[in-house]
Amino acid sequence: MADRYLSFTGTAPGRFLTRRLGLPQPAPLERGAFSGGLLHLTAGKTDLDLAPVLARTGLGPDDTGRPAAVVLDATGVRDVDALAEVHAALHPVVRSVATSGRVVVLGTPPDPADHHQAAAQQALEGFTRSLGKEIGRGRTVNLVRLTDAARADAAESTLRFLLSPASAYVSGQVVEVGPAPGTAAPDDWELPLAGRTALVTGAARGIGAAVAHTLAGQGAQVVVLDVPQAEDEARRAAERLGGTALALDITAGDAGERIAAAVPGGIDVLVHNAGITRDRRLANMPADRWGSVLDVNLASVLRTTDALLAAGAVNRGGRIVATASIAGLAGNAGQTNYGASKAGIVGLVRSLAPRALAGHGVTVNAVAPGFIETRMTAAVPLFIREAGRRMNSLAQGGLPVDVAQTTAWLAHPASGAVNGQVVRVCGQSLLGA
Repeated sequence: MADRYLSFTGTAPGRFLTRRLGLPQPAPLERGAFSGGLLHLTAGKTDLDLAPVLARTGLGPDDTGRPAAVVLDATGVRDVDALAEVHAALHPVVRSVATSGRVVVLGTPPDPADHHQAAAQQALEGFTRSLGKEIGRGRTVNLVRLTDAARADAAESTLRFLLSPASAYVSGQVVEVGPAPGTAAPDDWELPLAGRTALVTGAARGIGAAVAHTLAGQGAQVVVLDVPQAEDEARRAAERLGGTALALDITAGDAGERIAAAVPGGIDVLVHNAGITRDRRLANMPADRWGSVLDVNLASVLRTTDALLAAGAVNRGGRIVATASIAGLAGNAGQTNYGASKAGIVGLVRSLAPRALAGHGVTVNAVAPGFIETRMTAAVPLFIREAGRRMNSLAQGGLPVDVAQTTAWLAHPASGAVNGQVVRVCGQSLLGA
């Protein structure tokens, strides 16, 4: 469903009226290509050699005074005094960042052995989230923490994503980039998944279909998995992508074994997208509505992941990306079952990620969508739908492609340094932000 308010605010009368009434003034998000260059700033003393990585993003140095992107290297900020350099670097330029532009701050994890450094680096998180809420005009602000502050190459895939139109609906996020032994840049950054097999559950329609389409567009051979009732739709989707369809009830006890048998060459990208809602307040929720949501959204993910890892069906260097939700991070009335299931995904990711990487060479991450424009949200009552759209820093709903692009970044062969992360795709929702 079209966002008529967004269209209205793009007109002269709409801008005048919404400004006079103090209403949100969302800017259409750029999801195509940026015009403009990149401004590289520093705060504190740093040894990070960012120039080669930034040069490969495709954004040349800004010479217009209206940069499409700003990168602030704050990895050298170790005390409160150095935080003044953060202000000094960004204060003069923040107004000049282009509409739908990007601001990325680089920091390091807070050091538990140095409370001055920990305070200063944690301050960057509060700074980044706050700037994201005030910068406006479709611009995003994110913080990337490098565990090895001397290695910029480990963050290349993350910087390429966050500095591109693909991250249009990702703002106010903190992403940690750790060590990634064996991670190499792809031969072709436009087709990074060439020669790889991706399996997406719940892929016949909606967000799952967008994920499958995006991964196929990056070169993957996609297996479109959905329930038997959606087999025809799944087959049509697979045919459009040049992939294959797999009709399977993901809650079946042997689902993992059947998936492994259907993909004998192994899976390089496993996307757990299948999910259902059965909303009702807890006092009115029967056990079957509770149990079905927990089984589809969480138990099936645990069972199939365990089975596929145990069978060696997820290839070394593989990527597992699960779908959480901001309902699991912030809670939502009428969704105790759904919120529990999606919070469970967060627990799964944080626990399994280090062990999967150490034992199988596989990363495990999650995306947590907010209000995404789908057929399901189009059926939500008008006032609730409008609240969902406006209650984020970008004052609009996201699109399925926003979730798909974030999933593709986490699935990237050069994203091996990104592990155990839960990234909200919500325009920096005011819920749980």
